[in-house]
Amino acid sequence: MESVSRVSSLMDPARDLTVDAAQAMGKALKGGGSSSRNIPFVKLKALLDSRSDRDILDGLRRVVSMMYQNKPCLPYFSSVVKNVANPNLEVKKLVYIYLLHYAESDPDLALLSVNAIQKSLTDQNPQVRALALRTMSGMRVPVISQIVSLAIKRGVGDMSPHVRKAAALSIPKCYNLDPNTLPQLLEYLSSLLGDKQYFVVGPAVQAFLEICPERVDLLHKHFRSLVKKLVDMDEWSQLTTLKLLLVYSRRCFPRRTQRVTKVNKKGFYDDDQDETVETHEIVQVLDPDLELFLNACRSLLQSRSSAVIMSVTSCFLYLGTQEYLQEAIGPLMGLMRGPPELEEVALCNIVLVSLSAPELFVPYASHFFIRARDSPQIWKLKIELLTLIFPHAALHLKSVILSELEHFSHSSDIELIRESVRAIGRCAQSDPKNAHRCFKVLLNQISSFDNVLVSEVLTVMRHLIQQDPSSHRRTVVRLARNLDRTTSPEARATIIWLVGEFASLDPENNIAPDVLRILAKGFADESEAAKQQIVLLAAKVYLLFLQRHLTSKPDNDSDALVSQNDAGEMVDSTYLDHPISKLWNYILLLARYDTSYDLRDRARLFKALLSSPQTTQLAALLLLAPKPVPHSPSPSESRKGLMLGSTTLVLGKDVAGILGLPGYQELPDWVEEGNEPDPKLRDASDAGEKEDYVPISARTASAVAASRRLDEAVKEQGLEKVVAAGSSKANAKPRTLDDWLAESEEEEEETEEETESEETDAEQSEEEEEEEEEETDAESEDDEKGMRRGLIS
Repeated sequence: MESVSRVSSLMDPARDLTVDAAQAMGKALKGGGSSSRNIPFVKLKALLDSRSDRDILDGLRRVVSMMYQNKPCLPYFSSVVKNVANPNLEVKKLVYIYLLHYAESDPDLALLSVNAIQKSLTDQNPQVRALALRTMSGMRVPVISQIVSLAIKRGVGDMSPHVRKAAALSIPKCYNLDPNTLPQLLEYLSSLLGDKQYFVVGPAVQAFLEICPERVDLLHKHFRSLVKKLVDMDEWSQLTTLKLLLVYSRRCFPRRTQRVTKVNKKGFYDDDQDETVETHEIVQVLDPDLELFLNACRSLLQSRSSAVIMSVTSCFLYLGTQEYLQEAIGPLMGLMRGPPELEEVALCNIVLVSLSAPELFVPYASHFFIRARDSPQIWKLKIELLTLIFPHAALHLKSVILSELEHFSHSSDIELIRESVRAIGRCAQSDPKNAHRCFKVLLNQISSFDNVLVSEVLTVMRHLIQQDPSSHRRTVVRLARNLDRTTSPEARATIIWLVGEFASLDPENNIAPDVLRILAKGFADESEAAKQQIVLLAAKVYLLFLQRHLTSKPDNDSDALVSQNDAGEMVDSTYLDHPISKLWNYILLLARYDTSYDLRDRARLFKALLSSPQTTQLAALLLLAPKPVPHSPSPSESRKGLMLGSTTLVLGKDVAGILGLPGYQELPDWVEEGNEPDPKLRDASDAGEKEDYVPISARTASAVAASRRLDEAVKEQGLEKVVAAGSSKANAKPRTLDDWLAESEEEEEETEEETESEETDAEQSEEEEEEEEEETDAESEDDEKGMRRGLIS
């Protein structure tokens, strides 16, 4: 009967919920729902002024719905505010939502509700106290700033952690209302940072970053407790705490390094002294507190939040050593499995990490191969990563990377062709020992019919040749042989420039005059870019010829004929009929009658420079001057100084600006050694009074250790059978209602049998007692008779 009564008691609230649901469905079918149906002002106000909580809730829901539909709801202010003292929690929530929205529009009427909200701060329900504190701090009425400050003070000392969390969230709002309350708020904030509950400390850290991020002195005594609570915090609190501790570590822990010492054994016996040798390797030495922070971050690498993993990686990159950073590479690569948007952001951050430590990504090279579904932003980053890890890869992997880049250089996408060829050039530039492999790939593509590919290949080869011209003499000759098969104007211009630029490297095997003779035949059919390079080549060839054979004063003893040029200077007439001079004059004549103004001006300039032997030196400075060696950095080299995990890093300075997006902050430099704060400040003054915080994972580990010790004690005492019997009962299947009823019937039968047996026992005992009494009475009668006889006698 008792079980039936319990079931019936549970059915009553279910019946009420069913009635409410049926009423709501009926309203929805009639008028499209109470929130979407327009209701007259008078009727809605009557609902708000009603004494029934159900009517008040209906009216408040309609008002809040209208409020979020941008309909005017300010006329209902007085009717809504007077319900702030209603004891119903649902009514309070809706009134608080309305107050937060319209308190700034009518601050005078909002002040009338402050007293009722203050009374809610002393309510027995902690949820009501937390709601009241959040509402009072979010009303944005500057007049009540001191009242809000006192409410926060009361919330900081509240027994409920939820109220303390609300107090931490209210501190920035109070500061925005009145910045003069900062000294009071700092005291409250310092108390909240040392709270025992981890979900109170997270909002306190966020409030600290909003109102006083420069006050590092407030964090000294809370540093170790923040590190211990970091594991148990929620994801948003972990992000803010990691950001705060990263800045704190840079400002309070100096960067210390030391040389590695190697110990060498001198002899076989232990008595021999060992020899210590200092190597040139320098390693970073971590502070014990900094090492405590980095070790606490390791468990966060298993977080489900990609932002947390990125923040931990930034801590390892900017604070830790190579060993810590290596642990974060695997979780960082796991972020590439997400959607394309997340993959692009992850690749941007991976590129920044690889600029500092590219060798760590060599085992993950297969993840950077391009897929058909990759967008241009993604495959550009993947190509860049392949070029960054190329110098640190094995020979087999290098050949795979070059084959991958060579394959995509024949793509139909022009942008992909250019990026692939440029990537091959960067590979050759970053790894000079294997540059011949890259050159072989590039030279095989010169004979291609794709003009875009050939021009890009020659541009890359020109940059590589300029870096080490002496080792690429045969390359220039091979390029000159391909002039007949090259049809691209840019490619032909590049080859002609290379022939003229490096003509003086090997004077004995100079091919420049022969190349100029061949090009002069088809000068008129060349493009303008090629014509300009042909004129430049002719000027360089003629200048080298003049430096060898031209004399300002001929030898009187020689039989050479001497003539006078246009400038009146003496020139050896035997060299005027030289083929190079005739070829130079022929090129000048062709350029003189060309349709390009630029080409005619260039030819006129070169003719003026080379017409007089006195200007030969000036012409050499102009034409044969060493050119700056081109350097092709990684495309993300300009983002190297940006913060890992920031939006500015993803967008770049071209989009975000030089200073980054609003709110972007640079990472502070390491504090100089000797200027760091005293490490004793991080020792809590009340460490003896307060118990150390134990993370949840450590609690479970201690529980497991306690269970093991209990098992060992059971084995020592020999109580395995007793424990097994108890565990078998504990592991039995859960009983159903029929089992419970059957058991109750058995118990009733047993009780009836017991009562019957007790009754029979009682009857038997009564009979025995009666017999005993009869016997005692008979004995007493006999005794009395005997005594009488004795007295008579």
